[in-house]
Amino acid sequence: MTIPDILASPEGKQLEFKRDLSSPMPILKTLVAFANSAGGRLVLGVDDGHHVVGIDKPLDDEERLANLIADSIAPRLVPNIELLTVEGKTLLVIEVFLSGTRPHFLKSVGMEQGTYIRLGSSNRQADAQLIAELQRGVAGVSFDALPMPGLTIDSLDLKAIARDFQGRRPVDERMLQSLRLLVLDQGRLVPSQGGILLYGLDRRQHFDDAWIQCGRFIGQDKSDIFDHIDIDVPLPKAVEEILVFLKKHAMRGADFSEIRRKDIWSIPVKILREVLINALVHADYSRCGTPTRVAFFDDRIEIESPGLLLPGLTIEDIKQGVSQLRNPVIARVFRELDLVEQWGSGIPGIFRQAAADNLPTPLIEEIAGRIRFTVHLPEILPLTREQSRATLPARAHSGPESGPESGPESGPESLAGRILSCLEAAPLSKAEIARNLGHSSISSKLNLRIARLLQLSLIERTIPDKPNSRLQKYRLTEKGRERKLEG
Repeated sequence: MTIPDILASPEGKQLEFKRDLSSPMPILKTLVAFANSAGGRLVLGVDDGHHVVGIDKPLDDEERLANLIADSIAPRLVPNIELLTVEGKTLLVIEVFLSGTRPHFLKSVGMEQGTYIRLGSSNRQADAQLIAELQRGVAGVSFDALPMPGLTIDSLDLKAIARDFQGRRPVDERMLQSLRLLVLDQGRLVPSQGGILLYGLDRRQHFDDAWIQCGRFIGQDKSDIFDHIDIDVPLPKAVEEILVFLKKHAMRGADFSEIRRKDIWSIPVKILREVLINALVHADYSRCGTPTRVAFFDDRIEIESPGLLLPGLTIEDIKQGVSQLRNPVIARVFRELDLVEQWGSGIPGIFRQAAADNLPTPLIEEIAGRIRFTVHLPEILPLTREQSRATLPARAHSGPESGPESGPESGPESLAGRILSCLEAAPLSKAEIARNLGHSSISSKLNLRIARLLQLSLIERTIPDKPNSRLQKYRLTEKGRERKLEG
């Protein structure tokens, strides 16, 4: 890219302008973020209006900057520093490449507080989970391939695996090892983290946020939700479960079974399927508190997955088909099940399909630790509660408690009482509570009721200082036991 092209470009993930070296700390943070993310250029001598103002003492500033970088950043960072003349004025251009010794950080505050990554045109301090991912990337280790030493093959849902691979290959230890659902650890075969994410019997006990939150909102924002569901099934099955929810809300007053038979929908199902697969395969499951989210609005559907783009990738790269696998174990299983056709083909195919269907161009954004993919609808589907009640098919979704008015346990007192009963014998995780209640997943209603019981001090967490721990369980308090006796 020539300097005129650079100056004509907006600031972004790989470009930033600064007037001078009067405030070196933001400059150092940017260089660290570039090295940890996808590389980039920082140009000194350009003001906020993109006007070339130049620097007064270019040789002195070049030496000062080189010393600042050497003294302030670890591990050692060696960018290209170049002096260029534009419009008779001198610019200092610092080019940083994606580093093979990341994470880089500011020495003055250390790795935990001084590591930055690039998010859009700003720098974001990396948390412990992001730092760990940067380290895994350099080591060539994926999160989903790591072993889970405390578990055995019995922790996998072998029936679900056999059902998915029926007619494809026999399910045995060799097959499970081939797909890295089982890996060797200290001479023992144990499930990988990807194996548990895909087919774990107690997925939510180990990965509390490995579920999908779906909602249908009234209008074009999140101020009023009409229907919602939490999907907690093996990841390969989750794609169809999400599509059932979206299709349920894509009807236009016609008979649901007839629309389903003809497979004609008012939403771009083919595009949505690819976006969902991409989100589930590339989500960062190491992050806590961030499930995959699917939001259906009148004019669009937004699919958000946890995690930023992998280091070295930009949004433009993935639009062109450049692909890096964050989760090779999950991706391999999806490929074996024909959910993924060819690496890197999904995103370009989505944009081609949108153009062929005369839809607005889909939007990909990195937002606060998440990737958001927005798919615009062919037409606005206005929704009111009255229209929805008239057109929504009864129990169109087979899962329990699929919406705010569904399921036999709509009475909050009876559900709360049953939760308390479940905990009489021993502490249980949310997944274990759900199974004891006869539910196939942890519904939003169950989450709300558990939160309410915690608020009332009828139950408590077994690990109170780590609310989102994968080992978290719940037990009755003395107040809760008294309430049970009174009941």
